[in-house]
Amino acid sequence: MEVYVDDMLVKSTLPEGHIDDLHETFKTLRKYGMKLNPAKCAFECEGAFEQLKKYLTSTPLLSRAVPGEALYLYLTVSSMAISAALIREEDGVQKPVYFVSRALRGAEERYPQMEKLAFALIVASRKLRPYFQAHTIRVLTEYTLKKVLRKKDETWVISVDGSSTRKNGGAGVILITPDGEELCSSLRLEFKTTNNEAEYEAVLAGLGLAREMGADFVELRSDSQVVVGHIRGEFEARGSKMKQYLSKVQDLQNTFKKFCIMKILQEENEKADQLARKASTAVSGAEEPEVPIQVLPRPTVPGTVSVSVTETVSEWQRSIREYLEQGTLPSDKKAATQIKIKAARFTIINGVLYKRGFMLPLLKCISKEEGDYVLHEIHEGICGSHSGARVLAHKAVRADFYWPNMNRDSVQMVRNCDKCQRFANIAKQPPEDLSSISSPWPFSQWGVDIVGSLPRGKGGVRFAVVAVDYFTKWAEVEALVNITAKSIERFLWKNVVCRYGIPHAFVTENGKQFDCESFREWCAKLNIRNYYSSPAHPQANGQVEVTNKTIFKILKKKLGDRKGDWADDLPEVLWAYRTTKRIPTEESPYALAFGTVAVIPTEIGSGSYRVESFHSETNDEGLKLHLDLLQEKRD
Repeated sequence: MEVYVDDMLVKSTLPEGHIDDLHETFKTLRKYGMKLNPAKCAFECEGAFEQLKKYLTSTPLLSRAVPGEALYLYLTVSSMAISAALIREEDGVQKPVYFVSRALRGAEERYPQMEKLAFALIVASRKLRPYFQAHTIRVLTEYTLKKVLRKKDETWVISVDGSSTRKNGGAGVILITPDGEELCSSLRLEFKTTNNEAEYEAVLAGLGLAREMGADFVELRSDSQVVVGHIRGEFEARGSKMKQYLSKVQDLQNTFKKFCIMKILQEENEKADQLARKASTAVSGAEEPEVPIQVLPRPTVPGTVSVSVTETVSEWQRSIREYLEQGTLPSDKKAATQIKIKAARFTIINGVLYKRGFMLPLLKCISKEEGDYVLHEIHEGICGSHSGARVLAHKAVRADFYWPNMNRDSVQMVRNCDKCQRFANIAKQPPEDLSSISSPWPFSQWGVDIVGSLPRGKGGVRFAVVAVDYFTKWAEVEALVNITAKSIERFLWKNVVCRYGIPHAFVTENGKQFDCESFREWCAKLNIRNYYSSPAHPQANGQVEVTNKTIFKILKKKLGDRKGDWADDLPEVLWAYRTTKRIPTEESPYALAFGTVAVIPTEIGSGSYRVESFHSETNDEGLKLHLDLLQEKRD
């Protein structure tokens, strides 16, 4: 150290020891209480500090990636978080493209360093999927991530067994992962089957489960000497049904990189046998088994009756299915390109072709004959509303179905419907626009009106009272013999207050049933406000008038000459009205009220995707999700 009057100069022999010398100097200064003037302090590394401060105060701007160029990914991890930076190089300078970070939660904090890096790479690939799909990504790291992420050739073991009874059958599947974890599946066959057919159903279910889990190396174990002999080629499959099952198994086994089958003793296959027997003897409504039992309503391999139907269905599906299943394309380049583009929106699940929709995730592909049944059921079935062609096609899509020319078939059906033509709308311009009344929350404001007199129905009913919620357009209707204030009060108490809570207000006409002391007192007790439409402006209650017109127009079409049965058909008409999309809200009243789409008979009769793939636990989770998103849909 050198001292010049009031100045001190600290020198060091070696650069690496300079920090220690400064530490000793400052320690001595603090010991004797000496102060330094910061303005006169100077360090040789001051230039580096200035560059660091300049870098920290200038935020780097994100750079746009150039199509086709290679990008670089930097990964970093800590004890509490992981992050990744996507970088591109331009003129030797690295520029950031995107940043990704995520806090570690629970068990993730206890991952080893290598697993955290692998986890960071997975998170980055999911969040930056468009970049990973359009560019070559080079991960810059000093760790051997490539060896860690490389998939090992590990074998999955499948044990299967089948069981048949006089009326149905069962299949048991046990899938053992390379880590030793057991996945059990039990399948009830809701059709008459032989023991060999049940064994084949178990084999197909096991191979399908392994395929869904992403297995490439499979070892199948069965105690059926016949099935094992068929698959090995030791026995000849006799009968068209056995040949179809064997062909189906061979198609599935070709999707694995390695496949082998072993014949085992019954004692070694006891667990799979128990699963199959429990499924075949399960009683509806009994206690829930430990392993949930799935139901297979029809054989995986079609019988002689359904072969012609399958051929009809495949007329428009054949080229798409052949490309998705086998990669087969026609020799014509133009036709091959069209099939590739078209097939991008299709997928096959459990042998059934589905189309990826825009509004709904999956639409089941059906034949034109099945499409005619779907349209007929929606148009004039038990919940049919004789809707127009546009609404008819829209409801068929909302029911998760697809076939070519849906709109054309819908237009043709409406044109050929006698009732739709006889009761078509006659355009009449109203004297003035309908007055809209806003609603602050669902079921808070109801419009109430009386319709009648109508043709006398069963029980002498001649009138109908209608209540409509102004927001969801939900309607409640009841047939009445007489229209008195007491009957109106009973209707509103039973159908509105007890079901949807006390509303904010009722909007009614000036009839004596509503504009009377008894009705006012009843509303006052519940703190319900009364709004009356002016005789000069009855359009103020136009919401109910429009609903009345819609409901009784559907009644006319459904009844025809059976005018006295209007009260009996009223529930079906209400069902059709509530499940049909309304133009003002762009949703059906049912969807706005309950947050999801109702299951209609068409889905039961033809089997929509959500009906065929129903699981109680998954359904409960989905309903909870709908509740979370319900307010957003209403907004």
